Amino acid sequence: MSHEQSVIREPDAFSTRFWAAAALVIILALAFAPAQAAAKSLKIVMLGDSLTAGYGLPPSQALPVRLQTALKQNGYDAEIINAGVSGDTTAGGLARLDWSVPDDADGVIVELGANDALRGLPAANARKNLDAILTRLGQRKIPVLLTGMLAPLNMGETYRAEFAAIFPDLSRKHRVPLYPFFLDGVAANAELNQADGKHPNGKGVDVLVQRLTPVVGKWLNAVKRTQAGSG
Repeated sequence: MSHEQSVIREPDAFSTRFWAAAALVIILALAFAPAQAAAKSLKIVMLGDSLTAGYGLPPSQALPVRLQTALKQNGYDAEIINAGVSGDTTAGGLARLDWSVPDDADGVIVELGANDALRGLPAANARKNLDAILTRLGQRKIPVLLTGMLAPLNMGETYRAEFAAIFPDLSRKHRVPLYPFFLDGVAANAELNQADGKHPNGKGVDVLVQRLTPVVGKWLNAVKRTQAGSG
């Protein structure tokens, strides 16, 4: 072996800069990994009946789809999962709660009660079912946004008062935010409903989304803060 071959060469300036830059990239990647994980899209399940399912509408016009689009247009990164079943009562929602809401859900919007009211089912039963839903989600530590419902005028004042009281009472009991009336701005407006007068048409869904978006957006911010605090 020649003397020239046996000499250990010092790293040149290019090699030094290259490895320094590589090390910096690795350090930055590690530093920002938690932030990137925290910024993941929130997975929100919308547990509801035909109003959520999109009865009578093309899938692209269902409320969860339109709400997700509106939220993203307003800077909220959330995936809204449609867990609506047409005809479902509060009892039906409770019965399927565990498999409708996966463990990786970041939050749940509860939209149930319309069918209980339309059928004149006991308000006490609706209260009990919704109470159980909120209790179970609370035990699973999943944030909830509760949406309220009003009974039809033909059900009488006593029933309507009993039914209307369910939602603010449970909101206070479980300390969850409440959107007082899910069909606000759409109910009883023929131009915004399908021929049955009960289900929003495309224009009606747009009105609901317009009113829900700032409320859901504020709630999503609270969900993120909760996640950041627990992390």
